[in-house]
Amino acid sequence: MTTTSSNTADRPPRLEVTGLTVTFGGLTALDDVSFTVADGETVALIGPNGAGKTTVFNAVCGLVRTRRGEVRVGGEPAPSAATGLLGAGISRTLQGLGLFDRLTVLENLLVPLSGTRPRRAAADHLAAAHEVLGTLGLDTVAAVPAGTLPYPERKRVALARALVTRPRLLLLDEPAGGLGGADIDQLAQTVRAVSDGGCSVLLVEHHVDFVMDVADRVVVLDFGHVIACGTPDEVRRDPAVEEAYLGVPAKAPAGAARVEPTRTGEQSA
Repeated sequence: MTTTSSNTADRPPRLEVTGLTVTFGGLTALDDVSFTVADGETVALIGPNGAGKTTVFNAVCGLVRTRRGEVRVGGEPAPSAATGLLGAGISRTLQGLGLFDRLTVLENLLVPLSGTRPRRAAADHLAAAHEVLGTLGLDTVAAVPAGTLPYPERKRVALARALVTRPRLLLLDEPAGGLGGADIDQLAQTVRAVSDGGCSVLLVEHHVDFVMDVADRVVVLDFGHVIACGTPDEVRRDPAVEEAYLGVPAKAPAGAARVEPTRTGEQSA
């Protein structure tokens, strides 16, 4: 397995995943998975369909029961489903977007703000929402129902909603899925700006060119195991990664299975 240090190695870890093992019945979805994401670092989690990527996201979000291992965010245990993500400084996008289609774009952004900062004045919430909308080029559609927008713009609304709470850890689930070249370029610029601002980013993505463009490090999963971890160039040259992606026959570890239960409205990754 390739290992490396990045230019963010001297920064404290925002996310620490150590020896994470998750099973569903007799199936092992994750087996001894370990990696970190430093403050202001972008780490991509890639691998074939069913490799365990969505299960990692769900473990970070407290949505699955872990058999072994630990997930820590900002030095503290990962939040449970009961305590919620926003209090831990985590925000997540969904493959299915999860927007309120009948609400306006602005109203979609105000929903998470009302839950995290109940004591702040409504004017502060509006200012925060408009700031993010302006940054992502959505200010002209603020009053438009989200469900009427073209898909690329709805993807940007979902990202804006994730950013409006000013998270310290941003989980991006297939952010480039369904986007064309120009929209992917714009997304890459946004991800770089987010990490440059000090927010850590963990992304799951199948668009390899996008991953190699924005990630400081790449973690590769296959059959629930980490098979490579390094810079984009190191991972690109790793024979184990070529095997996983090119379909060269490989023996799956005993008990491992590419199975990822998902929440309603989500697709497995």
